[in-house]
Amino acid sequence: MIDHATLVTYILIVLGFVFIPGPATLLTMARAASSGTRVGIATGAGIAAGDVFHTAMAIVGLSAIIATSALLFSIVKYAGAAFLIYLGIRAMLDKAPIELNRAPAISAGRAFRQAVLTEVLNPKTALFFLAFLPQFVRPEHGSIALQLATLGALFVLLGLVSTIVFAVGAGRLGNLLRRHPAVVKWQGKVVGTIYCAVGVRLALQER
Repeated sequence: MIDHATLVTYILIVLGFVFIPGPATLLTMARAASSGTRVGIATGAGIAAGDVFHTAMAIVGLSAIIATSALLFSIVKYAGAAFLIYLGIRAMLDKAPIELNRAPAISAGRAFRQAVLTEVLNPKTALFFLAFLPQFVRPEHGSIALQLATLGALFVLLGLVSTIVFAVGAGRLGNLLRRHPAVVKWQGKVVGTIYCAVGVRLALQER
């Protein structure tokens, strides 16, 4: 089972991810602003469902890797750390525009299906789960599959809570982001810093 210190660290890092406006948050806010809170929440639920899929794929793939070779798993962890650092640098340098006004009005059901499909087919999300989850897995702490499932479930749950919060407050938050585009640049730097910090965490801890 995951030890308490690792679990607390993981939750704090995930909270930093999900409560700082990112692509999933902006999509949720765009849907809520154009089609209402219910559609925004449906979008967030669709994103969460897509993340459940990626968690399941990560559990299957990473568990197989561990069963095959401890050395191979270590290689995957270091490769994942390097990928997270790369994502962090990209996030800090990215200058993505705010597009909260460009989402067409749609139904909650369609918003949910679109969000699921978008998240499932996003290769960057798949790579993120494969890179992020192993950083908090310890083979000596028991079932790898159970540890991965716990970490993935926490990520999905906290992500869903955050998107619901943003969907409910989409009007005010959307106005804030439109009036202050520097907020998006700021969040990119913060999220990028978190990615990089998680990326170097393993290397520093293993030494």
